[in-house]
Amino acid sequence: MASEVTKRLRDRRLSVWEEAKGLADTAATENRAFSAEEQGKWDVLNGELDQLDTRIKSALDAEKRMKDTDAAFDALSGRKQADVRGGAGSSFGRSVAAYQDQGRDINAEFRAFVRGEAGSPRAMEFRHQNGAFGDMEYRTLLSNSGSPTSVVPIDFYDRLISYLIEVSGVMQAGPTVLNTAGGEQLNIPKATVHGNAASAAQGASLPTADPTFAQATLNAYKYGKLVQVATELIEDTSVDLLGYLAMQCGRAVGNAFGSDLVNGAGSSAPAGLIYSTSASPGVTGGAATAASGWAATGAPSYANLVDMEYSVIAPYRQSRSCYWIAADRTVGGLRKLTDTNGRPVWEPSTVLGAPDLLLGKPIVADPYMPAVGSNAFSIAFGDMAQFFVRLVGGVRFERSDDFNFGSDLVTFRCLIRGDGTLVDTTAVKVFKGGST
Repeated sequence: MASEVTKRLRDRRLSVWEEAKGLADTAATENRAFSAEEQGKWDVLNGELDQLDTRIKSALDAEKRMKDTDAAFDALSGRKQADVRGGAGSSFGRSVAAYQDQGRDINAEFRAFVRGEAGSPRAMEFRHQNGAFGDMEYRTLLSNSGSPTSVVPIDFYDRLISYLIEVSGVMQAGPTVLNTAGGEQLNIPKATVHGNAASAAQGASLPTADPTFAQATLNAYKYGKLVQVATELIEDTSVDLLGYLAMQCGRAVGNAFGSDLVNGAGSSAPAGLIYSTSASPGVTGGAATAASGWAATGAPSYANLVDMEYSVIAPYRQSRSCYWIAADRTVGGLRKLTDTNGRPVWEPSTVLGAPDLLLGKPIVADPYMPAVGSNAFSIAFGDMAQFFVRLVGGVRFERSDDFNFGSDLVTFRCLIRGDGTLVDTTAVKVFKGGST
């Protein structure tokens, strides 16, 4: 269903069209050409129609992205199929749906685990499950909506994952997410150079132009967080323990994982976005002087951004998962940038929750992107579906009453394993700040 914004734009377009049609009908009825005044009005109305067509298309595309976002997030979160497992002697072996069928409250079970009540396990694992668990691949187009519970079901797994995504621009920009049961190395073909066709004379052999492939290996790096909670807080039934622990663990794990997805060097961490693309930047700026609207040196110009956009080949540039990614302060600078006619290159979103646009493409902020500067890789652009993120198993959540016994604190440990890399280095390019 179209949003109110789209409906208003459509109504305005109909009104403008009727006014233009009235001019044309009047001139045709009187069998004459437009007067100078009518011609001017006709041109103005047609110009407005073009602008409205562009805005309506942008709004509809954004609404479709949001619809795909919700569907993809539902597939990733797997609410009805999330498997919650416990330690020995526990009954946490069935799916959430099974608990619901029996009238049991999984959130109450989790609260019992947090409190350490008799019979509850000391460790729980929250899994996403969909058919054969080892064979899952998810395409995600995920965005933060301010409150994760307004988008996803209210349970611990969904809350934690939504907070993890919230702090990472790469995770918001639609990477391909692979969820595997085991942590063994996962090998993926990685295109480094695409082959080009060539002409040949009649009867002559066609020259070979094979693409160049390497092999990307996705490992299972561990990310964890210890959260200590006062016993009094646990015993207070009015406290939203699930929300508190999900927020603390999700953001902490997301900060560490999100940072490596951007800047990881690929040896003991993921091969991050900057590491994967820095060898062949799409555009390198000119002399490291402060561009118009920027206080920092090495900033991009309008021409640099246009060159960046066309440094990515058309299939990737036109992909629905093609995004700009930059640090928050860089996005702020881009909002002040104008084209050669003085028009802003940044455009606010017309749909609540959808990302803003830069040169007609969505832009998200990632706090781990380098700041604008001389020789800095400060802006990324391209098809983020070619960035593969691997998540291994579920979220492991464990409790210890002994770690800080003297302070009467209960310690919780949250563990997640994952990796990420860009599998096609032609799909995403970065801007490199100019040097002296």
